[in-house]
Amino acid sequence: MNSAPADQRLLLDIADLDARRARAVAARRAPEHQARVAELLARRNEQGRELVARSNARDELRTELARIQSDVEVATKRMARDRDRLTQTAIARDAIALENEIASLEARVDRLETAELETMERAQAAEAAVAEQQALLDQTTAEGQAASAAGKQAVQAATDEIAAIERDRAAVAGRVPNDLLAMYDRLAARGTGAALFQHGTCGACRMTLSPRDLAALKATADDVVALCPECGAILVRTAESGL
Repeated sequence: MNSAPADQRLLLDIADLDARRARAVAARRAPEHQARVAELLARRNEQGRELVARSNARDELRTELARIQSDVEVATKRMARDRDRLTQTAIARDAIALENEIASLEARVDRLETAELETMERAQAAEAAVAEQQALLDQTTAEGQAASAAGKQAVQAATDEIAAIERDRAAVAGRVPNDLLAMYDRLAARGTGAALFQHGTCGACRMTLSPRDLAALKATADDVVALCPECGAILVRTAESGL
């Protein structure tokens, strides 16, 4: 195929735009924040399960504390009634029974109050553990929201970049002859469509041409479209090619 050297050089601009578009498409498909969002989501789920476990432990202690406090209240009220009855009875046998029961209740209240203090300490520690875990969960949630927002911004930025690149490509492609552009598109569909030939090396596959291939390229007229013998990309020759 024959094509003016200036038209062939336009293919370098198109190839650069196509490479930029491919990078933008890859960035939109898998934004850099995607892995971070997934990591934070997994961490949040784990922290959420731990928060549930700590909350359940705290609630069990609250229930236990409420039961102990209820038992203390019941025993205290019963002691008060027994003491009141003791002041009113004149029967020695009844008085002894009441005194024994009061002593038993005092011992029970003492045990319950000790258990109450211990349970209160455990409940306070459990509350602190829940608060600590909630803070971790809140922090992870905030980080996840920030990473998700950044990811959405990156996707939108990539989408905008793709649109701009496609506009620029259309403008450049409009200046390239149809047959040359069709040839480029066909080659680009399976690899790099065109690349600069410089210092004996193809800019697409980075392979250095053999002396025989280099001699053949030197003998090729500037308006003849030359292909890399290794990768098949169009070799665009410029003043930098050193031919």
